[in-house]
Amino acid sequence: MKIGFVGTGTITEAMVKGMLGSSLDLSRITVSPRNGEIAARLAASSPLVEIGADNQAVVNAADILFLAIRPQIAEEVIKGLRFRAGQCVVSVVAATDRAKLEAWIDTPVTITQAIPLPFVAERAGVTAIYPGNETVATIFSALGSAVACETRAEYDLLAAASALMATYFGILDRTTGWLADQGMPADKARAYLAPLFFSLAQEAVKHGETPLTELKEEFSTKGGLNEQVFEDFDHKGGSGALIAALDRVLARIKG
Repeated sequence: MKIGFVGTGTITEAMVKGMLGSSLDLSRITVSPRNGEIAARLAASSPLVEIGADNQAVVNAADILFLAIRPQIAEEVIKGLRFRAGQCVVSVVAATDRAKLEAWIDTPVTITQAIPLPFVAERAGVTAIYPGNETVATIFSALGSAVACETRAEYDLLAAASALMATYFGILDRTTGWLADQGMPADKARAYLAPLFFSLAQEAVKHGETPLTELKEEFSTKGGLNEQVFEDFDHKGGSGALIAALDRVLARIKG
């Protein structure tokens, strides 16, 4: 595979790291010089990685081209590039639909959208792609797993759900802070809570066929402490705030 990355940010670095440690048959990875520090770090990590002279050089070198650009500058960057007919283009540009990408590229290429998360660096990520594409699915399967969406609506919903990462860490942070306020050292609180959250996530994955409501009940004694905390969260607006936030981010994704 000859792979190129226009945009050299955190997600590009994670994908390249994951690819280099995977079973993918790579012949070359060309990254843009946009972020010189990250580009240099990636080039130093493997002889398979080279830094393109500019974004157009990256496009020219790649059979599979990843667009990993901030949405605020995506139109300007993409319109300034010349693509090859039939080229495989993977967009990881957030909140930017296919119609816009097609208009900006203005060449008959194959476009797949994807939502890679930082965990792809350790080949432990789950990545939503749309539409299904065998080559792109193979790449992201090597970086963890790939979920091919049947419709744009499915893809947008998973994009909205992926916006919960900061909330996850925010809950962990707030709880750690509460424990520290009660007199416990913050490092000890985190050393307890982080593995606890990790174990709960593993339970959800391991018992994928079990309804989440059943898992909630399994981890809640009737009239017990877990039940009390969730009821407080639910009845005092926590669930409503969560749903409202997801509604708002979905509206933003849909434009």
